[in-house]
Amino acid sequence: MQVIATNIGQTTQFIHAGKTVETGIFKKPVSGPIFLGHEMVRGDTVKDRQHHGGAYKACYIFDAAEYDYWKTQYPNQDYHWGVFGENLTVSGLDEAKERIGNTYKVGNALVRISIPREPCFKLGFAFGDQGILKKFISRERPGVYLQVLEEGEVCSGDVFKLTEKSENELTIQDFYKILYAKEKDQNLLRQFMAHLHIPVYKKERFSKFVL
Repeated sequence: MQVIATNIGQTTQFIHAGKTVETGIFKKPVSGPIFLGHEMVRGDTVKDRQHHGGAYKACYIFDAAEYDYWKTQYPNQDYHWGVFGENLTVSGLDEAKERIGNTYKVGNALVRISIPREPCFKLGFAFGDQGILKKFISRERPGVYLQVLEEGEVCSGDVFKLTEKSENELTIQDFYKILYAKEKDQNLLRQFMAHLHIPVYKKERFSKFVL
């Protein structure tokens, strides 16, 4: 994987269900590096700290190649890197192959592949269509959050260099199937529950499905 763009968001307000909502989903490219902190990207906006930011969601990455697909679905959208709310737009991210727990050196930071993005109504607002949520989920190319093990700067052009491959073969796409499939694959569930780098709160959520 390689970094195509580094993106930062500022606070934006909108009305949803009669209430004012603040969000940092509207990210735009910056010319210089961004600093990956342990719980968020420095200078970025994270308004909903219950669902964004923190140890398992410090930085969100999304594959640049997916833009071509979404342009066919929403041709009138104003596209620029960061439109999906990602801090790092990258090339070469394959959710079907990328294992949860893989560790990379990128720029001066050391990061670990963490958990996939679960889209919420804010993505729907950004695209002017709440129907995008079902489309995004069924696409199974959600991008992924990073754990930041060692803080550091990352800039456009930096390459993700694998330093440790996860022994557990569970991929980002496998994780997504556990999140959204009505019938849970028991083999995937066992991998999921045994994974050393999946947060406890996620395991607790799906433990009831284990037979």
